[in-house]
Amino acid sequence: MGRLYVRKDNLMEEKKRIVGLDIGTTKIVCFVGEKNEHGKIDILSMGKSESLGVVKGVVQNIQRTIESISTAVSRAQEKMEDDFIISDVYVGIAGQHIKSLQHRGVITRENNDDEVCQEDVNKLVDSMYKLVMEPGQEIITVLPQEYIVDKHHGIKDPIGVPGARLEANCHVICGDVQAVRNIRKCVEKASLKIEGIFLEPIASSESVLSPEEKEAGVVLVDIGGGTTDVAIFYDGIIRHTAVIPFGGNIITDDIKKGCKIMNSNAEKLKVNFGSACAGETKTNVVICIPGIKGIPSKEIKQSTLAAIIEARMTDIIELVDFEIKNSGYENKLGAGIVVTGGGSQLKHLKQLFEYKTAQDARIGLPTEHLANSSEIDVYSSPIFSTGIGLVLKGFESNEMINQGSSKKITCDTGDGEDQKVITDIGDGRGGFFGTIFNRVNDFFDIED
Repeated sequence: MGRLYVRKDNLMEEKKRIVGLDIGTTKIVCFVGEKNEHGKIDILSMGKSESLGVVKGVVQNIQRTIESISTAVSRAQEKMEDDFIISDVYVGIAGQHIKSLQHRGVITRENNDDEVCQEDVNKLVDSMYKLVMEPGQEIITVLPQEYIVDKHHGIKDPIGVPGARLEANCHVICGDVQAVRNIRKCVEKASLKIEGIFLEPIASSESVLSPEEKEAGVVLVDIGGGTTDVAIFYDGIIRHTAVIPFGGNIITDDIKKGCKIMNSNAEKLKVNFGSACAGETKTNVVICIPGIKGIPSKEIKQSTLAAIIEARMTDIIELVDFEIKNSGYENKLGAGIVVTGGGSQLKHLKQLFEYKTAQDARIGLPTEHLANSSEIDVYSSPIFSTGIGLVLKGFESNEMINQGSSKKITCDTGDGEDQKVITDIGDGRGGFFGTIFNRVNDFFDIED
């Protein structure tokens, strides 16, 4: 596998536009964004298509997924008003196969009189990728949470701290090898190049969470079509991640079975009349569903519909609450819970979350970094949180490269070429996010 993480032609050239590609279970969305003089993001174009080959975040049918990606990108391309060609994309990775674990890494430095440097941090993070995983699993990324230097705990940035023994408590995220390779294959066969890859809950957090919320402690709950992603932040660092194998599609399926109607009608009922709290709906409101081919129309009480939705949504919330308690941060969530994704559009969902978890909650919209424009309302829906977040993460990583905040090193790529440039993207706090970015791209075998 080649080891070039960021293509050489982008190392010193500032990129004006970033393309984010969200490959979800129900939809595939392509965003083209540009940063204005105020540091806000202008969305120049957006293309959306139905996701036909993805189940619970995992590619099941490569050809159909390629077609869906191509359709979304083509629609975004059609809306561009100049000759900009969509070719390089930042892609999100999620799905039921994503797992996480906690592990402590340690290295002993040769010269304990010198201060810890970036090379020491990189060496420590690199050592974490040598952990033995289950068959078929491979480490995608390692997120250092705190450093320990000679038994001094709670260090966010160890660079400049003298000591002989460097340790780190790390959040290790791994995934199914074949699942992530299939995503790469689909993107490349759609005539696109992967510029970078980010975990979807991290991308979503970029678009809906503020730095103050991450510092105070917050739970991001991204309810997608096939899965629900949970990410817990505290003290500005991601502390816990989890994937719950239920999303909006299972609610639609419950409505279909409970009301004995077609799947398309069940989805319309959920979107247009659904509520997460049966007690908040009127018992005398009746919804009429037209019949087809001689089948008479059917009437369903709105309160019955809400009861079906509330039952399944309660299951999802209880699993989220379990992850919160299991993380150990239940009593450190100063900013409560932020719910986003397509499933967050259900009426009264905020109230149900607050009632079941005893935490403050709000619905997260991806407008935190968007410029005010005539179309901002179009892109402010929580269904676009991941796609817009990918654009934001793309700008972040690209700017770090262009600012020269990292050092360039060379290594053997293992593919017949002698040397290629590898850039370690710094983040101002020890540079470990750069190592994360590089390692994720290495996992996907990104070439120039």
